[in-house]
Amino acid sequence: MHTLLMTLLVIVSLALIVVVLLQSGKSAGLSGAISGGAEQLFGKQKARGLDLVLHRVTIVLAALFFILAIAVTKV
Repeated sequence: MHTLLMTLLVIVSLALIVVVLLQSGKSAGLSGAISGGAEQLFGKQKARGLDLVLHRVTIVLAALFFILAIAVTKV
């Protein structure tokens, strides 16, 4: 059981790293720092398409990571 949980934890950890790295940053360098406030001010706050999917997958993987990490310590 411990081996299965550890294997799942490693897989979820790697998937979480990949998903976080695939997400686009809130500010894209210096030009994003200057215009980033304007985008938020004029209503570009909602994530669309791939960004929304990656955001939701990140939340699910993070929850799984914490659950599996706690489960590994209990076994």
